[in-house]
Amino acid sequence: MAQQCPLIFRQVDATVVRINTLFVVLGIIGFMVTYNTLIVSFLIVDFFLRLYGYKQFSPINRGSLLIQQKLSLGIKMEDAGAKRLAAFFGLVFSIFLLAGTLLNAYAAVTVIGGIFLFCASLELFFGYCVACKIYYIAKKIYPKWFE
Repeated sequence: MAQQCPLIFRQVDATVVRINTLFVVLGIIGFMVTYNTLIVSFLIVDFFLRLYGYKQFSPINRGSLLIQQKLSLGIKMEDAGAKRLAAFFGLVFSIFLLAGTLLNAYAAVTVIGGIFLFCASLELFFGYCVACKIYYIAKKIYPKWFE
């Protein structure tokens, strides 16, 4: 079985996704430095908007589109499945960061934030999608769940 990403046969611009990831990485770093719950709350709302069909209201997505236009960056279309799965993981990580902070579990917040930052940085700098790899492994372990 060849490695595969979750395909939903809808395309997204990978350039915009990587700019989105830049904003997320900056947000994670800002949060990890300050532990300001407003930053991670903003990320939660923004991930939610992008995941559930309200991309036009997402400040991160709007900013990314503006940057792409102003810098005349190219368009590179990719299947949206893996990017959607990665955004879902980003939402879950952000919720865990908020919960950990509210529970004063700063050791857990540091570990979760570090993993989140590492995964987002791989996408940002190398275009390497950790969500694709997790999807592939989970599909091998639980094939009936994905039918």
